[in-house]
Amino acid sequence: MEIRPYQAADFDGLDALWREAFPNDPPRNRAAQSVPAKLALNDNLLFVAVEDDQVLGSIMAGYDGHRGWLYSVAVREDAKRRGIGTALVQKAEAALRALGCCKINLQVRSTNAAVIDFYKGLGFSVEDHVSMGRLL
Repeated sequence: MEIRPYQAADFDGLDALWREAFPNDPPRNRAAQSVPAKLALNDNLLFVAVEDDQVLGSIMAGYDGHRGWLYSVAVREDAKRRGIGTALVQKAEAALRALGCCKINLQVRSTNAAVIDFYKGLGFSVEDHVSMGRLL
């Protein structure tokens, strides 16, 4: 298994992965919208885990000069429990650290106990904040 920057040939595998991992996400979060927008930033912070030319996992990171963010962390259901998610987070953390980032944020649905436990196991903690958003 290799973790590397996303390549155009990865699109179908990434799209299938996100549809499996995030079935209820709105169209604005789908690969067809998110990937071109991310690539336009040219920040090289979209990574995939690949084995035998198959996308097994993904992570998208962002950095605004103040804080880093993790998005779209996903591992194919049939590839879970192999350390892929951990390796993806570590890859994104290293890339963010290299940019000067000193704090990473992420959002998890409050009902997703397994994912919360995953991130706690990686040293993340639940912070007492209210997440707010507004569609433009």
